[in-house]
Amino acid sequence: MQARSSRTLLLAFASAGAMLACPLVASAQTAPAAPQDDASTVEEVVVTGTRVAGRSRLDTVAPVDVISGETLQRSGTGTELAASLAAAAPSISFPRPAISDGSDHVRPATLRGLAPDQTLVLINGVRGHIAALLNVNGAIGRGSTAFDLNTIPTVTLGSTEVLRDGASAQYGSEAIAGVINLRLREANHGGGLTLNYGVYDTDFDTARGSHSRHDGETTSVAGWVGLPLGSEGFLTVSGELQQRDPTNRSDYAAPAAVNGGSSTTVLARFGDPKLKSGSIWYNAGTPLSAGWEAYSFGGYQHRYSQSAATARPYNDARNVTAIYPNGFTPVIGAEIDDYNLYGGIKGQAAGFDVDLSVGWGRNELTYTVLNSLNASYGAASKTFFQAGGLDYDQLTVGLDAVKPIELGLYEPLNLAVGAEYRRETFGMTPGEAASYNKGPLNAALGSQGFPGFSPSTAIDVDRHNWAVYADLEGKFTEQFTLGGAVRYEDYSDFGDTLTGKLSARYDVNPFFALRGAISTGFKAPALQQQYFSYTSTNLVTTTAGTSLIEAGTFRVNSPTAIALGAKPLEPEMSTNFSGGFVLRKGGFELTVDAYRIDIQDRIVYSENLGGTGSRDGQSAATAAAINAYLTSAFGISAARFFLNGVDTSTSGVDVVGRYRMPTDSWGRFDFTVAANFNSTEITRTPSNPTISIPGGATITTTPGFLFDRANVLAFEEGTPEQKILGSVDWTYGGFGVTAKATYYDSVLIANNASSLDYSTGYATLLDLEGRYQLPWGVAAAVGVNNLTDEYPIFTPAAINGTTGSVGFPQYSPYGFNGRFFYGRLSYSF
Repeated sequence: MQARSSRTLLLAFASAGAMLACPLVASAQTAPAAPQDDASTVEEVVVTGTRVAGRSRLDTVAPVDVISGETLQRSGTGTELAASLAAAAPSISFPRPAISDGSDHVRPATLRGLAPDQTLVLINGVRGHIAALLNVNGAIGRGSTAFDLNTIPTVTLGSTEVLRDGASAQYGSEAIAGVINLRLREANHGGGLTLNYGVYDTDFDTARGSHSRHDGETTSVAGWVGLPLGSEGFLTVSGELQQRDPTNRSDYAAPAAVNGGSSTTVLARFGDPKLKSGSIWYNAGTPLSAGWEAYSFGGYQHRYSQSAATARPYNDARNVTAIYPNGFTPVIGAEIDDYNLYGGIKGQAAGFDVDLSVGWGRNELTYTVLNSLNASYGAASKTFFQAGGLDYDQLTVGLDAVKPIELGLYEPLNLAVGAEYRRETFGMTPGEAASYNKGPLNAALGSQGFPGFSPSTAIDVDRHNWAVYADLEGKFTEQFTLGGAVRYEDYSDFGDTLTGKLSARYDVNPFFALRGAISTGFKAPALQQQYFSYTSTNLVTTTAGTSLIEAGTFRVNSPTAIALGAKPLEPEMSTNFSGGFVLRKGGFELTVDAYRIDIQDRIVYSENLGGTGSRDGQSAATAAAINAYLTSAFGISAARFFLNGVDTSTSGVDVVGRYRMPTDSWGRFDFTVAANFNSTEITRTPSNPTISIPGGATITTTPGFLFDRANVLAFEEGTPEQKILGSVDWTYGGFGVTAKATYYDSVLIANNASSLDYSTGYATLLDLEGRYQLPWGVAAAVGVNNLTDEYPIFTPAAINGTTGSVGFPQYSPYGFNGRFFYGRLSYSF
């Protein structure tokens, strides 16, 4: 691991050194500099990471990326916000899990290789609410609860700011890796309408053969309109309707799994889910009297998607041949309703610029299971089930006040103080009885693919917390800027915490500046991590083969979890270090920022304790003893729960360079090179508990019992250590062309025996788009993502099992769908 880390840092600084040569080339150009009012060259004013008015993204003390709404809508990714952000920012990764239950429907994104719930998401600078879903299967982000970026369509956004620095002292829990601030479109006139169409046309190889697919057809219509609100106010309304067909990248099933023995039958469905969604958002503001103004924004999305579970062959014990003589693939439906409503007033009082806000958000997820059965009912089983649901809501009340204080420094010291109250609730609703009951037969119980939530899982819990903060920032001299922040929070369920941050910047001259920061951070244990419980069917691979097992997730305060080593959850704590530089001259800019993030007591999801056979950290005898207890008490063979106890150290470098080259004869060229070099090392794993199985013997466990090598390596090598993006954007009159290449490092898919490990392989994806601005506000574009139809290395047949359900590794940082063609037609007024 040390060798890979050293190589990463060397490559990062080598890239930075090569890019430093660009200003010499730039200064030799004879073309005139771009005008300062050009939309692409203006230094965007940011509001994330600083509370000083008027700071541009190149003048901040911490690195902030600004991604325009136009860039997000041009990505050709089927209008998914998370995919668009990952395409534009190398530090963001958006894998596309499949056969992962709820994670297929609420796919998490990551920043700097950390967990999805270690990045805080704001909407117009106000904390957004996380999703009700808890990611509990084998995808990246296992055990996390995160904001669902895809609840907000790209058409709604004016820009997005990505703060790549720890910011818990400024914004609170979750801001360990950084902050994503979604800034809604703001206009009192004009509007636009965009039609998108795309489809995958691809050829690929899996372990058992070759395939061709023309699928994943995606259509959407998105629009916005700006309206006056009174004489000086604004109301911007935007929305989107989207429909997507599923994709399938499963392997052929083994002949033994096919009724009739065919070797060219695809039983499973592995890919993007089928999707229908509708979203509507608004953003409004209007002046009041005495210099005060009122504002409000919010939105609603309804989304229904259908993903597949692992296929059941015709001769599987979980199948009833009278219903499915050729086997079946269960389909999991998720109906998601997401609500957001915010409002407030701001103005001046007692010399402060005051902002009083109230925000409420709610996320509901209801499961259905189609094309399934409950084998314990035999041929009398239903094939469609209502499987229950999850819900989460959040209420926030915030008071922020900012005041410049004149102390005789180069500029006034900016003082910001504030307080916040937050209330959260989480609930689980049981499904219908047939989705979880055991029928009259001695066979697998519950709806296959996704057993329903039983009444014992039902819960409705809440908590609240108070927070106060103070933030100082100012220029002490013309060259030297210093900032500091401190935040105190008190949670009703686990206690209080104090975080701080110190940041500085030194402008050596108008072209070059140094910057750095040190901070502490935290992430509170989510209600979902404390109270979620469930029984699921998991695909497990050991040296003996691949099989399905029933595993239960137990709450940390349950007697079963405590007997197996569970303890009350505590917050994660972090220490962040960062340092870098900003270089700019004419149309050229370059930022290089190195970082190290040390996190203590990370909250993780334990291994399947019990199960079948031995694994790293669990002997066959221990597995058999736990299995016997769980089978007799709950009808399952393995148990899981959440726990603290993993410490990690993440280090890396972000490089972002851009050169704008206008010409008299050939239009304007924008060149961008951006990269993220990132490495994570686990420095501590959970201690080995001594467990007392009810009615059985006391067992002394061995290292890896709670957190084994597969999960260790998933943290260390499950996200790319290198992601490098290069693009050129050319505009000439009404014509425009964008060409982009993105390189992804190989990632490891680890198992509990090294002989079962495999990797995704390295890949470079090429994207190309051409567009033309027609008269009367009409524009058209065509493009292709992944022009050369790149795929990760396919899943080996020995791991894929007889059904061939998992054709490609879920950890692939760019997914596994292949070449995507798209077209876009828009009208603006």
